[in-house]
Amino acid sequence: MTEDTGIRPDMIGGVPAPPLAILPRPSRLFTRRAERFAHLAGASANLAPYLNFLAALCLVQARLADDLPAPAAPDAGRVALARASRMPPLDRQALVDDPAVGAALDALIAAAGAIEMPAPARLALDALRAATPEDRRWLISNIMDDMIPSDSAAPHLFVAAAVQVHMAQLAALLDADQLVAIRTGVCPSCGGRPASSVITGVMGAEGTRYAACACCQTLWNEVRVKCLSCGSTKGISFHSVDDGSGEDDADKGAQVKAECCDECSAWVKQLAQNRNPALDPIADDVASLGLDALMQDGKWRRAGFDPFLIGY
Repeated sequence: MTEDTGIRPDMIGGVPAPPLAILPRPSRLFTRRAERFAHLAGASANLAPYLNFLAALCLVQARLADDLPAPAAPDAGRVALARASRMPPLDRQALVDDPAVGAALDALIAAAGAIEMPAPARLALDALRAATPEDRRWLISNIMDDMIPSDSAAPHLFVAAAVQVHMAQLAALLDADQLVAIRTGVCPSCGGRPASSVITGVMGAEGTRYAACACCQTLWNEVRVKCLSCGSTKGISFHSVDDGSGEDDADKGAQVKAECCDECSAWVKQLAQNRNPALDPIADDVASLGLDALMQDGKWRRAGFDPFLIGY
């Protein structure tokens, strides 16, 4: 099943059981995300410059999703083997040296040069343009591993944006019915980590939880109260900051919460799309940076992976 916007499962109303995975439509996904970043920028004076930059970058991603040549569909034999082995059909390590990934990066570097951005981002983009093949491969490999050094966040951000476009294009070519659950917190399309998760309010799937892959943009179904890092259902608590909802209990009323696990001391954001369908698992992750600041003083470590938040 392919989701129409890439950010909420609005095609599953009336289905007895929600599908395991909802695949992205890249152009719409990145366009909607750009709109959400722009909206959030208008409500956050402190983060507005960065959010507006990411809005512009997402529009670049949307254009690339339309303009880049469509990748070849994943090999049917590979997909069947992955299903039988309970593995993701998209092998990210094999894609590190894929010329199509390099082409996506070249296109993004060229297009991103025209957008307004903070001076450090401009320097990083210029350095990336002049990077050696070895340096580019190192950057791409880090993105595919979901491991970004905090001291080089800026160049990785641009590389991540390019990889997201290519991986979303590939994920869109999969058959969601052929995907299988791998293990908790692992994307069934590419094996990536979640940036966050969303609770949908869509008719027929109210309260259903989907984790959102930070790499290929696939959404996949997870148990609602369950740690996305270790899989435990024990010792789960929720924490939030006052979001102006007017609820007496902020942890019940907040649209963005930190789901915390005492078993492994990890936390991942959970977004209440059942309360606000506009919430985006990447844009609202970045815009809720105040929650990250709150959690830094606690005993938990952030387990959600978002390349747009590295260094914050």
